[in-house]
Amino acid sequence: MAVGLLLATTPVLAAGATQPRPAEQIRSGKAPAAREKTPADHPATTKAEHIVVRARRAATVASSATKSDTPLIDTAQSVTVVTRAEMDVRGVLNLNQAVRYAAGVTPDLRGGVGTRYDLFLLRGFQVPTFLDGLKLQGSPTGYAVAQTDTARLDRLEILKGPASALYGQSSPGGLVALSSKLPTNLRSYGGIAATGGSFDLYRVDADVGGFATDDGLVRYRIYGTVNGQHTQLSRTGSRRFSISPSFTFGGDGPTTLTLLGNYQYDPENGTYGGVPLVGSLKPASFGYLPRNFYDGDTSFEKFNRRQGAITFIFNHRFNKDWSFTSRGRYDDIMTEYRSVYDMGYYADENAGLLSRSAIATREHAHNLAFDSQFKGHVRTGPLRHTMMFGFDYMQQDATEIGQYGGAPNLDIFHPDYHMVIPTPAPWVNYRTDSHQAGAYGQDEIRWNRLILTGSLRNDWYRSRQVDNQYGGTTRQHPTQITWRASGLYHFDFGLAPYISYSTSFQPQSGLVSSNGGATLHQADPSVGKQLEGGVKYQLPGTSLLLTAAGFHIEQTNVLVAVGSTGYSTQSGLVHSDGFEFEAHAEAFRHLMIDAAVSVQKVHDDSTGKPLLQSGRGNASLFAFYTIPSGPAKGLGFGGGMRYTASAYGGEADYGSVRVPQYAVFDGSLRYDLSNASRSLRGWTLSASVRNLFDRKFIANCMAYASYGQEFCYYGERRNAQATIGYTW
Repeated sequence: MAVGLLLATTPVLAAGATQPRPAEQIRSGKAPAAREKTPADHPATTKAEHIVVRARRAATVASSATKSDTPLIDTAQSVTVVTRAEMDVRGVLNLNQAVRYAAGVTPDLRGGVGTRYDLFLLRGFQVPTFLDGLKLQGSPTGYAVAQTDTARLDRLEILKGPASALYGQSSPGGLVALSSKLPTNLRSYGGIAATGGSFDLYRVDADVGGFATDDGLVRYRIYGTVNGQHTQLSRTGSRRFSISPSFTFGGDGPTTLTLLGNYQYDPENGTYGGVPLVGSLKPASFGYLPRNFYDGDTSFEKFNRRQGAITFIFNHRFNKDWSFTSRGRYDDIMTEYRSVYDMGYYADENAGLLSRSAIATREHAHNLAFDSQFKGHVRTGPLRHTMMFGFDYMQQDATEIGQYGGAPNLDIFHPDYHMVIPTPAPWVNYRTDSHQAGAYGQDEIRWNRLILTGSLRNDWYRSRQVDNQYGGTTRQHPTQITWRASGLYHFDFGLAPYISYSTSFQPQSGLVSSNGGATLHQADPSVGKQLEGGVKYQLPGTSLLLTAAGFHIEQTNVLVAVGSTGYSTQSGLVHSDGFEFEAHAEAFRHLMIDAAVSVQKVHDDSTGKPLLQSGRGNASLFAFYTIPSGPAKGLGFGGGMRYTASAYGGEADYGSVRVPQYAVFDGSLRYDLSNASRSLRGWTLSASVRNLFDRKFIANCMAYASYGQEFCYYGERRNAQATIGYTW
């Protein structure tokens, strides 16, 4: 069994805050059999030792769709798994980069610049992120949103389509489920890696673990990183310090308790600005702005984020059929953000004077999340049931104090990044507290090779937001029922056609009127539903898995603004229709394969346009081959192509903005030095490069014709890195 602990590189998580506007805030893999040593291994007087070694979860098994480890071939929903090995081979630094080879993803909404959050769309919608089964709650009004360093993850799963029947409030597009590195049952293991690369990248990652007691009843694991890098803008950079200790009590017994801590400090994390559409997507009178153009002010720029969390995971097996699992997390996020950014237009285009504004916020969010469930197996005649009954709870208390004001114009031909920036005026002062409780149940019924799954859930959501700036309090207290039903038939030669129907809901803020403004009330949640049908094929005895799926998603109760009245109606309808194909193999004849194709159409009936920033689909192929024998044994090499179809970038003064399609190439190398010399056992060299040919492209745009603001974001430039690591 290979431990595979080489840490190639780093950050992760998700959030979705856009730049504010003056008039409004934008707001089963099986473990190998145990081996009992025979008398031939030890003298007769020696007691036989029972050794159990568990493998890492296979790429063909996922838990996000059912909240229990289930082979993907038996899962009647689209799920993409990205393993630790794949992230290491590709040199993944953040969640944006990790999901690029999955079907249905519109990646890098802020291009290669806004990397402090992980911003992408799934089937046309922004999606939440769950860490170790619990939702990561970000600020409901601002920028206090956590980002998880990807190097502390063991794997991630992209669950596509509504999933509220098991998770509560969620997106019609799905969710991303992250899994932390936790203690294993190896007596001693670890790894350390040093990485350097483009834009002065430096990283040191360490991961050690093993038995804290001789009998393995207590086990530990500690991961830590120190890293930093300049961004592709010459005057900004990022730094990070993170540590994640974890302990498991109970060994291999029927009752275990895992405690996981994390503290992460980002004293700086790049910029959140962009460039005007004119001068990037379209030529200005002076031509185009360079890709390293910075629109801010280095003396004023600040982004400081501190996040800490403590998680527990409790498991108890009553017998071979029934078990209980409970998990909970408290996390705390503090963010101080200050920035000067361009307004998306010029004060004088010919003179090269760029209009700018300034923003500053201080935010603090306290979050609690719990999820507990009983799982069991029963039989009723020829039917085998896998049943689950659960209850979860989330709570948040968040504050935001923000200022907004003007800033001096920037001369793009002779930029001065040390201007005197007027102190922004008080703008927002919110305090928000929310609670969600949900009860759910699921029954997976198997009859021969037919698998039927039903899930049902009821949520009680309550939220209160106090506006200390202008006065007033808004409240929400909706109740929502969501459900899922699916059927799958698994033929003995590896083919599995399926069909599923699932629903979701999302609370939303805003005042609504159905009688022309005579009476107003708080908006109800938007509701999503999806019909998905597809087919999966797993080559028997291998990890090669092929999936194809077609889907239709509808989101209703969407808010539609009524002119400039300050209220909306809930008459909006958004639908997303598409087809996806994926092929994955983690280790098929020494070859790692990831292939994906998606075509989608996302339409907002209230505007007659697609959703802002949504793309028409993507295609990708990544292959990595490791030479198994001969003089070059242990050398791995490969590469990939990522194609992103055109996307809708909003409405500009000239009409609809269409972001052009683009394709970029990546490359990877890896060599196990033990093949060169036995004395180098455990040492590995690796290298990777993204955007190999340094293709210049626009990743996405956001245009608001009614405000005259038109922003665009350059894609990630060529970015190379090399890592030397040692594992034991």
